[in-house]
Amino acid sequence: MSTERRQARERALGLLYEAETKSQSPAALLAEQVLEPDPFTSDVVTGVESEGEEIDALITRFATNWPLSRMPALDRTLLRMGVYELTHRPDVPTGVVLSEIVDLASEYSTDDSGPFVNGVLAAIAAEVRTDGDPEARPAAGARADRGGAGAPHARLSADF
Repeated sequence: MSTERRQARERALGLLYEAETKSQSPAALLAEQVLEPDPFTSDVVTGVESEGEEIDALITRFATNWPLSRMPALDRTLLRMGVYELTHRPDVPTGVVLSEIVDLASEYSTDDSGPFVNGVLAAIAAEVRTDGDPEARPAAGARADRGGAGAPHARLSADF
């Protein structure tokens, strides 16, 4: 794991989270930075913003029974980052995307966020990537689900 890339993801997470909590455009927040962010940070931040509709549609499709509006803001932000990398950064291996985003979820969000984020991203990766680790892929038609009434745990449930 590249320490520089990890730091770039952490900075992207911070900027995207700040933009959401301030209801500010991520690009505008990026432009206000005194220290210019790493190119990877800038790409993720601007990419999440510009591809937001596509990203949110994928998350919504695979995070069954858990609308974006009910997710913790950090989980939502991390999922958006991960989906952006999976769909627009073919230079980053699938396993790296999953590992890095899940690590950030485990470090900065709730105790149950890592497994949930992993389930959603693994299901999305199975659809959008061909280089992924087969063991990281859920069964065909599987979707991540935290369960009913806001139960904060990950579960894969097949669509029949």
